[in-house]
Amino acid sequence: MQLQRKELSFKNEKIYVGFDVHAKSWKVTVLTEHLLHKTFVMPPNPEKLHEYLIKNFPEAHYYSAYEAGFCGLWIHHRLTALGINNIVVNPADIPTTQKEIAQKEDLRDSRKIAKSLRNGSLNGIYIPKDSTLSERAIVRMRSQIVKDLNRCRCRLKSYLYFYGIEYPEQFAKVQSHWSRFFIVWIESLQIPNESGKAVLNLLLSEVKELRKLLLDANRHIRNLARSEKYCQASDILLSIPGIGITTAMNILTEVEDINRFKNFDCFCSFVGLIPSTCSSGEKETVRGITFRGHRLRRIVVESAWIAARRDPALSHCYSLYSRRMEANKAIIRIARKLLSRIYSTLKNKQPYQTGKVA
Repeated sequence: MQLQRKELSFKNEKIYVGFDVHAKSWKVTVLTEHLLHKTFVMPPNPEKLHEYLIKNFPEAHYYSAYEAGFCGLWIHHRLTALGINNIVVNPADIPTTQKEIAQKEDLRDSRKIAKSLRNGSLNGIYIPKDSTLSERAIVRMRSQIVKDLNRCRCRLKSYLYFYGIEYPEQFAKVQSHWSRFFIVWIESLQIPNESGKAVLNLLLSEVKELRKLLLDANRHIRNLARSEKYCQASDILLSIPGIGITTAMNILTEVEDINRFKNFDCFCSFVGLIPSTCSSGEKETVRGITFRGHRLRRIVVESAWIAARRDPALSHCYSLYSRRMEANKAIIRIARKLLSRIYSTLKNKQPYQTGKVA
């Protein structure tokens, strides 16, 4: 008499898991190599997902994917430690139909991720080290502090305009604003009523506090640039006109390893300094820079304005470009040349030699 087998074995089979991540729940879809197993909602816990797979598909090879987002990379690290081959994908790189865009739903998104993973059409993003993520956080925090400080300054100036307060002659130029003497002048202002003076003091206190935070962030970034990990690379970048300590640390913490890019074109694509194209039949149109860009694009373009003044070769190129195009378009080309200098110096580990115009 033949007995019923009670053991499950999925040895050498592949199981694909796509899940849509939220703070309180995950929408999960599990696929075998040929079938849709199940789509369900579960608590946001990698261990419970691993237990489910072990229970239902013992001895199989597990593959999973989720979209990069607010949750960071801790889920990826936990899943990898549990033996699940996980990748984190850029949401914009997931194949999507027009119907899926019009009828977006979390469960449908998880099925889409799982099917794309099984089809092999997903590529994971680069996963930096935990230490690099922490160092990147302080550099990004500085950028956030600067934004908050600018908002507070504008808010305070608007409050002065509200009461019709004019600047003294010594502060007529914008460059003289927010000096120590400017702040002393604001503190000495007389507002018609007590509540109005209280609002002014609160706004000024907020500006002072943010300036202290900015000072602390700058000090931490300078110490980071002098550390053994970044000392050599930061000195190399500082040799390029237009690159300061903050810009150098932004580049180093965002890129981490320049060798992960096959060539300069891949690096340009990562930053977002490449044109967008439209080709149909015999007609081919090259448009402006792609809408897909990293936060480094803004930083490199800002640095390009300084580099165009300090580097003779870039200054000459900018003059030639400006004769046949707008200044904003010309500076994009200078930014690409500056990015080429950044790539070459980091790749070759050699300081930049300022070019001369023949």
